[in-house]
This record gives sequence, structure tokens and C-alpha cells, in this order.
Amino acid sequence: MARWQKLLDKMRNNPQGDWTIDDIQTVAGHIDGMTVTPPSGGSHYGVAHPDRNETLTIPAKRPIKPIYVRNFVSMIDSIT
Repeated sequence: MARWQKLLDKMRNNPQGDWTIDDIQTVAGHIDGMTVTPPSGGSHYGVAHPDRNETLTIPAKRPIKPIYVRNFVSMIDSIT
């Protein structure tokens, strides 16, 4: 299993972990079509995929709250 897949499994099993935006970018970078856009004047990154009509916003603060991690994992599960 690839490192990013292990990271995704850890996020799925422990959304309360000390997750950072770098972790989100690592996983998202391996999902075809998924983009992570840095904040432009604000404090939230945007996570999007062409198969989804919505953009998930994730605060750049560390650690990322569990609800954002759960939403990110759910978004990936819905497109893979």
C-alpha cells in the first residue's frame, strides 16, 4: 500500500489526529483531478474535484478539526 493510502486510512480511522494541510495536500495530490487551492486573502484552502459540484473549504490552521478531515475523506470516498 502506498504512503498516501496509509495516510488516508489513518485519517479515516482517526479524524481527531494532529492533521495538517500538508497531509491533505499529500493525499489529494494522488487523486486524479483533485485540486487544493491555497487561500487568496482568506484563511481557508479549497479542495475540489470535477466530479463534485462543491468545494470543500479547510482552514489552514493546525491542527485541522475532525469535521474537516471527515468531510475530506467522505469527498474522496464519493469519487473513488
